[in-house]
Amino acid sequence: MQSIKVFGNPASPYTQKLIAYLRYKNIKYNVTWGDVKTNLELLNKIAPSPILLPTVLLNDDSDPITDTTPIIRILEENFKNKSVIPIDPKLAFINYLIEDYADEWLTKFMFHFRWSFDKDILNAKNKLTFLHGVTVDNKSKDQIADFISQKQISRLWVVGSNEKTKDFIEQNYKSFLTKLDICLTNTPFLLGKRPSSCDFAIFGQLSQLVNFDPTSRAIASDISLRVSAWTDLMSDLSGYHDQITSESLINKKTFMEVNYFNDNDYGWNNLENNKCLISLIEEIGNIYLPYLKANHDALLDNAKTFSLELDNAVWEQKTFPYQSKCYRWIKDEFNKLSGDNKSAIAKCIGSNGAQILIN
Repeated sequence: MQSIKVFGNPASPYTQKLIAYLRYKNIKYNVTWGDVKTNLELLNKIAPSPILLPTVLLNDDSDPITDTTPIIRILEENFKNKSVIPIDPKLAFINYLIEDYADEWLTKFMFHFRWSFDKDILNAKNKLTFLHGVTVDNKSKDQIADFISQKQISRLWVVGSNEKTKDFIEQNYKSFLTKLDICLTNTPFLLGKRPSSCDFAIFGQLSQLVNFDPTSRAIASDISLRVSAWTDLMSDLSGYHDQITSESLINKKTFMEVNYFNDNDYGWNNLENNKCLISLIEEIGNIYLPYLKANHDALLDNAKTFSLELDNAVWEQKTFPYQSKCYRWIKDEFNKLSGDNKSAIAKCIGSNGAQILIN
């Protein structure tokens, strides 16, 4: 079997998301760091436009593709064991929703912290320069680093980081860490005893927030060392197996069966009785879905900016066309559900989120 070729950057949360997924699934792959366009041209491949990280070749004859969520679904069709997509339609929708929330909302935290504080900017611009070439001379390094930082800071509007939203972003990051910490006290992954694609999406963002950027790393350490440890563990689950050892200083060693190698319906939690997960889902229903809808409506009205109230705070930013697609895709996934499953989701996600999904 040919190896999947991944072209990315260690500082890309989406590159980290996909690599961690491939490791867990034991799918053969190789990674090429550096300039994606140049590396693809060496293989006589034309880079997609725009170039996004990671860019992937599924095989030697395929065209380069981007966007980790559909890439994972393609791979799931070809690699059945250790599935990261729940069989239960309700849980599969929740998995999709949280994955999108991680990819599109949690990345606001990452981008904000990386390019809003002096020590984070200094760290990011220099490290990103060295990630493109560790042998760069110091004079060129400074020029490249300044170019990178100026470009990225000028794009803070993409994620909505500005004077009006910065306090909310920082508080919401802390709230998310607290909710995730509570979830991880009950199960090792969000949806049960086995990782799902939403776990890998969250890990991708935390790989930067917890391990790359100084300010967000310090916050995570103060709020939840559990989440910090989970982030380290998620980076490589290639040897995660179906005899999980549970051991303490007091109790004898016990074994917990997790038969997910051959049974993809095993190891998932029941949605309705998972209070900590429902708390996170309610957060998505109260914040992320209203945000997506406001952005979508603004684009339909040809507005350049939009604003709304989120948890008693004003959110204002420029419209973002790609996230209008995210809104439609979430609605499409919800509309695939049966009436009973839609009702079950509506009970979990709260009135605001339910109204947006149903109408």
